[in-house]
Amino acid sequence: MFHQIKRLGTETAIYGISTILGRFLNFLLVPFYTNVLAPGDYGIVAYLYSLIAFVNVFYSYGMESAYFKYSSTLEIGTAKQNFSTPFISLFGTSVIFSIILVILASPIARMINVPIDYESILLYTVGILAFDAIAIIPFAALRMEHKAKLFATIKFLNIVVNVGMNLILLLVFKMGVIGVFISGLAASVLTVVMLLPTIFRYLTKEFNLPLWKALMNFGLPYIPSGLAAMAIQVIDRPILRALTDDATVGIYQANYRLGIFMMLIVSMYDYAWRPFYFSTAKETNAKEIFARVLTYLVLFMSAIFLVLTFFIGDIAKISILGRHVIGPSYWSGLNIVPIVLLGYVFLGISTNLSAGIFIEKKTKFSPLVTGVGAVVNVVANLLLIPPFGMLGAAWATFIAYFIMTVTMYIVVQRIYPVSYEFSRLFKVAGSAAVVIMLYYFIPVEALSGSATIVFLWKIFLIVLFLMLMYGMKFFRAGEISVIKRLWKNKEDKGISDISESI
Repeated sequence: MFHQIKRLGTETAIYGISTILGRFLNFLLVPFYTNVLAPGDYGIVAYLYSLIAFVNVFYSYGMESAYFKYSSTLEIGTAKQNFSTPFISLFGTSVIFSIILVILASPIARMINVPIDYESILLYTVGILAFDAIAIIPFAALRMEHKAKLFATIKFLNIVVNVGMNLILLLVFKMGVIGVFISGLAASVLTVVMLLPTIFRYLTKEFNLPLWKALMNFGLPYIPSGLAAMAIQVIDRPILRALTDDATVGIYQANYRLGIFMMLIVSMYDYAWRPFYFSTAKETNAKEIFARVLTYLVLFMSAIFLVLTFFIGDIAKISILGRHVIGPSYWSGLNIVPIVLLGYVFLGISTNLSAGIFIEKKTKFSPLVTGVGAVVNVVANLLLIPPFGMLGAAWATFIAYFIMTVTMYIVVQRIYPVSYEFSRLFKVAGSAAVVIMLYYFIPVEALSGSATIVFLWKIFLIVLFLMLMYGMKFFRAGEISVIKRLWKNKEDKGISDISESI
């Protein structure tokens, strides 16, 4: 068991390192935007990208997951056909969709209330959508081949180009919001160029019609579920814009982006998790492995949640060359960050639980799960934003992720039951809850007035979290042995000798 989990951890680390580096560069755009763009302009960027997320669902129509399923088993067709068929399908539909959007660009701009000066943004957006769709299957092929390093390198370079173009177009050419979207298009085009060797290696003229029908049957349910997923992730921006203004959306977006640290963990885990559970499902102890992975995932995310909750304010206020990570005019939104982080924790749990749906080819349940979350999110936003503003939007997102996770568990247990380690999960949750309550209900900062004492108090709480779990016997003897051996940098053979005791 430990061997499979170790492989998952290794690939997650590779995806993670590159993702963290890349997203960190991308995250640098937040202080950049808050110093170069007015809050209203930044709000427009956030609003339009939230709409792009919805349209992207139609451009991809679940073909990535369908490719993972059929290329991993080769139930229909050859390996090259399993690449070429979904690739050709996405290429053709991307061209068709893009032509339609270009023709209707002006009326669409008026319909979504884009200022007339920014109508050209829609043309760049069409290009971004098309090239991103073309890159889906080549990227998926790299993941199926476990070529995490090449995958990570291309993703990283995509972000480097995007950030570099933003700096040039906004600082040198003063292109403002339009420069943001031109930068995105340039990065997407370069990504496809870098993927050409992978495309040419697999591409064949053979279009397998039975395979395409199977792919469509597997992937099409992703459209409603994908729309629902996007509603959970980004519907708060359009609603917040409708009920407030662009400046509020800009402040909300800047602080929401601080949740990137937890989102990175969930994203890099998802990159490795999907190919992992398809290949591991064949193992006799697959369900036991999945349960153990969830326990470790929740432990790790809980520790990160506590660290970020305690120190996110300090991180946001770091001053570099006279500029803060988040400009002072945006600090009013810092109180949404812990809520956003906790929402991502439940998203990570839901990602783990979802394995059973895909293993059993029950993708028809995906729209149900994400649909419930989407409805909850929309209703909660409409109810909570008027009285609480951006704080209400953050709580609405958390509630949606929580309800979606509960629904996912109920559904998956009926089709692919897994005996999760609830006693251990509750120990993690209980320890984290105790520490959080101490942090919020004991006002050390107000009582002491000393930054040093406050810092030490936060460190103590993190140590207390680990001590509570140790006292409740969360860690098993085999796990402690593994930790000790890893700490002493032993050979893999030494680790495998004790893996059976975990």
